[in-house]
Amino acid sequence: MVDADLAGLSNNLVLGAVLLYVVAMFGYAADLVASPTRAERRALVGAGAPASDEAPEEGKRRVDWGRFAVLITCLGWLAHAAAMIARGVAVERWPWANMYEFVVAICLAAVTAYLVLLYKAKARFLGAFVMVAVVIGLGAATIWLYQEAGAVVPALESYWIAIHVSAAIIASGGFTVGCVASVLYLAAARREAAGPEKSKPGLLDRLPSADVFDGLAYKSVMFVFPIWTFAIIAGAIWADSAWGRYWGWDPKETWSFIVFAIYAGYLHARATAGWKGKKAAAVSLVGYAALLFNLVGVNIFFEGLHSYSGM
Repeated sequence: MVDADLAGLSNNLVLGAVLLYVVAMFGYAADLVASPTRAERRALVGAGAPASDEAPEEGKRRVDWGRFAVLITCLGWLAHAAAMIARGVAVERWPWANMYEFVVAICLAAVTAYLVLLYKAKARFLGAFVMVAVVIGLGAATIWLYQEAGAVVPALESYWIAIHVSAAIIASGGFTVGCVASVLYLAAARREAAGPEKSKPGLLDRLPSADVFDGLAYKSVMFVFPIWTFAIIAGAIWADSAWGRYWGWDPKETWSFIVFAIYAGYLHARATAGWKGKKAAAVSLVGYAALLFNLVGVNIFFEGLHSYSGM
């Protein structure tokens, strides 16, 4: 049985979370606009102010906008999490059995990863860009991927599927933040390579240096890669109980392994060959493209044992 009232509440909470994230996005944008440019920060350092390339806090206006955006983000996260809980209670199962639920859960994981970076690395400057990605993801889920709350096939009732998909969701959220940081690195590196004399003042001048984004991308991938690895292992254990084999090169299994191989190569190249900057960012973006194809493209273009997306 499906509790229609709770399912409807979940849908409304998702819409509420989207609205809150949009407001937060504009708050982060205002925070960036009110912040000093790199030239202004260098002038402040020259005047005796402490050097900082991560989160300049000059001016009451900047602090107010930043705190406002973080507060709205936290409220959006609460509404988002409540939507997932309401959906799960409504259907009496883990709420990520189809594409709609899975994408909504990944977006929640991405916001969570951002909030962790905000606390650990004071990465408030990522806020506007993460909110854009999350709003697009939730919008796509609501408009194109939405599925009515309902029961699932017996193969999805194993607790191992809950563990497997939960790990995949957490890892995908972290990879999303890493992708955002890689894109910003490429934009910042291109501007720095051009030099201030050839570039007009813009939003990128109010962001940290390219090296900061490169480091954040690396930290994000390094943290969630073991979780993705565990997701594949848990999926193999579930596959054995559901289909009688651990691995069968099903399209979803194959592309999960491709994602694993790309990100493993990314980490290996950084650790052993000293890859940084543009080459590392390119590999990171290829890995995220493979992740998106595994999430959506496999369900559209291939048929396999993982055809539970509802698409």
